[in-house]
This record gives sequence, structure tokens and C-alpha cells, in this order.
Amino acid sequence: MPRGVPKAGFRMTKNRKNGKGKKFARNTVSTVAPIYREPEIQETEDQIRNKLDERFCAMTMMVESAIAGDVRAVVFSGPPGVGKSFEVMASLEKHNPYHTVIHGFVRPTGLYKTLYEYRHPGSVVVLDDADSIFNDEICLDLLKTACDTTRKRMISWLSETNMKDEGGDGLPTQFEFEGTVIFITNTDFDYLIDKGNKLAPHLAALVSRSMYLDMAMKSKRDYLVRIKQVVEKGMLKDMKMSKADETEILSFIDKFQDTLRELSLRMVVKIAMLMKAHPTKWQSLAKVFCVRGN
Repeated sequence: MPRGVPKAGFRMTKNRKNGKGKKFARNTVSTVAPIYREPEIQETEDQIRNKLDERFCAMTMMVESAIAGDVRAVVFSGPPGVGKSFEVMASLEKHNPYHTVIHGFVRPTGLYKTLYEYRHPGSVVVLDDADSIFNDEICLDLLKTACDTTRKRMISWLSETNMKDEGGDGLPTQFEFEGTVIFITNTDFDYLIDKGNKLAPHLAALVSRSMYLDMAMKSKRDYLVRIKQVVEKGMLKDMKMSKADETEILSFIDKFQDTLRELSLRMVVKIAMLMKAHPTKWQSLAKVFCVRGN
């Protein structure tokens, strides 16, 4: 880490009496790698398009394999707002398996209950942006068992606390898990493992047990090309945007790429909403609401 940069999970404040810096620890350590990491070799736009097409096609194929039970665990790692969740959910809804999607904070007891409920073959547990789970060693141990490549995956909860399902019936202290787990995360496992993060051994264990797909989006150019790809495929069709409208929106994003609040598909939708609501004033409004420093 470069000198002068605070460690992830801490913030620097000034001591009012002596002006010296003082650290205040947060509850958890951030597990997200830097958003942009410019590659050493600059790719052409066509190369980036081909790379992203290959990655998202592989994502769809792997979700289908997970639904079929041919793959027990998959990790999709990439930046927020580029369509990871959309692609996964589209495949799940198309094939209509028995599945659940977990967002946000997860306790070990809640995870155990969920894995038990979706323990049968053909069931899918999706952990979408539930990255708090990586800060809990008990959750990680449960997931490592659920994702294991052994013939039988026996998950245990040997505690004095008796857990019950939604109907009030007691849960067993051990069961065989035959379902599939899909992780959709902004956490760059490879980056944290290489840097020797404190979670590196757990993340490496999950990678060892899973099909791990890095969406290979490390630079602003990757983001911009992905945005163009999705818009060109009809992302704004339901909003009744013309091709000329799409071109104007993409031009605006390209012009303000360095100062936009975020480079993502969500930003495309926000700008499109402003264009639809205020056709003659949308650019000035977009500068106010979507661009930093205006």
C-alpha cells in the first residue's frame, strides 16, 4: 500500500488539542479492492468487447451448470452496477429452479437455516452483495462445507442453541447439503489473496471449492465499453428511448467519465430518466445530480 494512504477499515481524524492524527477503527475491515486498476497492457475497444462478451457468456453458462447441479458453487466477482445480478437472475427465472436470494447482513444462524431449507438437489442459494458474510468466520466455515467437492457435504451446528424453522419445528444438528451456492460480489478475491489480507486463507478456500469468475473489469475503459454494450443491446428499450437518445446519453457519459458519481448501468438509467422527464434541460440537470463538483 502506498505511504500516506490509510488502511482499509480506518478513518483519520485530527486531535483538537495537538493536531496529531488519530485512528478510529470501524467494526469491519473493507474487503473491496480499488475500483480502478489500469492494466499494464492497453487493450483496444474491440479486444475489451470480446473479453467482456466471453466473460458474461461464461457467466450464463456457469449459472445453467449450477442450476443443473453439475457445479456446486460459483463466485462471480466484479464491480457494482455492470449487470452481474441481472444476468444471474435472468437465468434463474428462465429455468425456474427452487432458489432464494440473500442481500446484505447475514448471521451464521440465518445462513444455517437457509442452507437447510435449500439443501435438496436443484436448489440454489444466491448470496448477492452479502459481503458482510466474509467478515464472519462461522459463516465462512459453513460455506466452505456447502461448497466442498467431497462426495457428501455434511453441514453441522453443534451448539446448545436449538434452532427452529419458520413453522417452529426444530432443525437437525447435522444435514447433507446437495444444493448449489452462487456468490455475486464486488470483492476481488484474487487481489486480496495476493495482498495477504487477513481473510486471504478463507477466500482462497472458497476459490478452491468454487468456479471463480473474475469479470475482468479493472479500468474505466472496461466500464465504458460494458455500458455501451448493454445500451446497444436495448437496455433502454422499455423507456422508449430512440437510438439518437442513446447516442446522446453515451456521449454525455464519455465526456464526464472522470467526474461522474459512478460509472455504471445505474447511472445510465438515472440520466435516461432525466432526459425523459426534462427533454430540453436534462444535460444541465445531469451535471447537477450526476457529476461531482457541479
